[in-house]
Amino acid sequence: MIRIGQSTDIHQLAKGRDLILGGVKIESELGLVGHSDADVLTHVICEAILGALALGDIGKHFPDTDPKYKGIQSILLLEQVVDLMKAKGYSVVNIDALVIIEKPKLADYIDLMKRVLCPILEVHWEQLNIKATRGEKMGFVGRQEGVMAQAVCLLEKEEEK
Repeated sequence: MIRIGQSTDIHQLAKGRDLILGGVKIESELGLVGHSDADVLTHVICEAILGALALGDIGKHFPDTDPKYKGIQSILLLEQVVDLMKAKGYSVVNIDALVIIEKPKLADYIDLMKRVLCPILEVHWEQLNIKATRGEKMGFVGRQEGVMAQAVCLLEKEEEK
């Protein structure tokens, strides 16, 4: 059986916070605001996988009302989501993700993000695609008030491979 999931996530930007995307710290004056490290890219990947499995959303599994998730690295949440996926007998066929951020440019960081995420997702390099684009000075992204990310993933039941 093949299952597809998708997600969109948005986080505010603020001074005094780290900008973590795909488990990589990005040089920036502004960082993402959230209960965890607010890694919007990792969040959408988690949620796309959960969606494909019909297991709800990231807030259901890691509520922001639970103090044990305060400041947690989102990569650790992804590890738990991958464990859930494997327990259901699925693996990732591919993931296509997009980060929409005005600044900084992410081109120099995408390979680093893939080096972090591919082993956790247990995928080969070509099974994970990460793209970035700008808000072109329009909307909340263009004004550097926030960052949005989107992801689509395709999962396949192990025995069907």
